[in-house]
Amino acid sequence: MLLKEYRICMPITVEEYRLGQLYMIARHSKEESSDGEGVEVVVNEPCTDPQRGEGQYTEKRIYLHNRLPTWVQSMLPRVFYIIEKSWNYYPYTLTEYTCSFLPRFLIQIDTTYQDNNGSSENALDLAPDLLEQREVDHVDILSDEFSSRETTPEEDCHAFVSSKTGRGPLQEGWKESTEPIMCSYKVVKVFFEVWGLQTRVEAGVHRAVRDIILKGHKQAFLWIDEWHGLTMEDIREYERKVHEETNRMVLSNGTGAVADGATP
Repeated sequence: MLLKEYRICMPITVEEYRLGQLYMIARHSKEESSDGEGVEVVVNEPCTDPQRGEGQYTEKRIYLHNRLPTWVQSMLPRVFYIIEKSWNYYPYTLTEYTCSFLPRFLIQIDTTYQDNNGSSENALDLAPDLLEQREVDHVDILSDEFSSRETTPEEDCHAFVSSKTGRGPLQEGWKESTEPIMCSYKVVKVFFEVWGLQTRVEAGVHRAVRDIILKGHKQAFLWIDEWHGLTMEDIREYERKVHEETNRMVLSNGTGAVADGATP
């Protein structure tokens, strides 16, 4: 197992981000989906935990086959997907990723959100043995670059100013002086129990996860004028419409639940 803690700040409050997070995830899923590829929402329903109370459970299938290198595609079945299960007890969430083709593969992400600039030393109450293994990575939505590609103009926070909130543009050292500010604390554990490949695969997964985290938080801030001021009812209706649309696109060529004999 390879464990890292990512800390990502944004000029948003934790209460505001409750809506921004849901909007960002739904819109991102829509943009990443096309005919036969992308995100299929299987379950999106309320759930309850004895300690954490009321929450929302979602289960998704993320179809990636055509986006993989050709030599990898040749080794995998045509209907290849990642299963995402998420329990959202905001401001705490637990998300797990497994693979339809790799039974020994697991990504587990514990997240909590706090109104500070990343100063909490153990926000997720890790046990002493996990604290010894932990590597902390401060991710900066302003200055950090993606490991796999260049940042596009649409993902650049240097010049953005929110017309609704007046926040921005961000400048170097912004985390020390900006108000409001919040931090996402994410403890990511990657398990890949295949001898000879474990270290390389787990390190590669962490690079990919970091890119996804960086992109998602950039988008949440850069799209703030689209979601700021909406109600939870507005967000749930937006989710519903987006999920219907993305499911139609992903299932259009017979993949997903249709291929499994279930009702889409």
